[in-house]
Amino acid sequence: MTYSTLMVHLDGGRPNAALLDVAATLADQYDAAVIGIAACQPVQIGTCDGYLGGEYAVIERDIVAGELARAKTEFHAHERLARHVLDWRSIPTLVNVAHVVAEHARSADLVITSAGPGFADLATHADTGDLILRAGRPILVVPDGATTARFATILVAWTDTRECRRAIADALPMLQAADRVVIVEVSIDAIEARKPIDDVAAWLARHGVDADKIVARMKHTSIDTLATIADEIEADLVVAGAYGHSRIREWAFGGVTRDLLLRDRRCTLLSH
Repeated sequence: MTYSTLMVHLDGGRPNAALLDVAATLADQYDAAVIGIAACQPVQIGTCDGYLGGEYAVIERDIVAGELARAKTEFHAHERLARHVLDWRSIPTLVNVAHVVAEHARSADLVITSAGPGFADLATHADTGDLILRAGRPILVVPDGATTARFATILVAWTDTRECRRAIADALPMLQAADRVVIVEVSIDAIEARKPIDDVAAWLARHGVDADKIVARMKHTSIDTLATIADEIEADLVVAGAYGHSRIREWAFGGVTRDLLLRDRRCTLLSH
């Protein structure tokens, strides 16, 4: 298994340097083709009487065109990506940007997107939660200023759920390339957690991945505990299942999950 095609989603309203650096490194590593995509909704321009004339439609169209053109230029200007570029897609849209990107994810094995600022402009940035829910592909979330896409040490945040099983399978090429893989389960009952985590480690071993196992007792919350362990082992990447609507939306809107797992500029791979 490998990633033959990557899709990188650029935000036309802000710089995407860290995102493109990660995409280029992964494209080099897997000799993958790269599709760039940006989508943009019209800016809502209000008037005192609530009426929008033709001149405002022209302004909106020009803003959308400008932001898409900016993203396209940034994508094609990235030197390390040049030999991997397969396609560029600029999409003006009236629907949710995340829905557009998720629809086009059919063309790729892995979608790479930025975490976005705490209050991202959803006219140009795909809401991370919606994208994870809809894409049917693993989503690699890249924080601003990400320091590496050489994922030497990977933490797998394990619970015995469908989403986690999906995530660890989706991450297999990265796990096989890593120097160290650590499977971590946060549990109140360490004995009960041991059998599933042993099964997962044995499955990885059959794919050539020698994984360490940690069953940790919860301190404060499971996310707190995972974040502490990720810091202790100096994880470059966290692999996790995205469990449900409420938790994904907490991630997308700057809640505790995103703040903890993305601190220190650490990437996260999520599957649903």
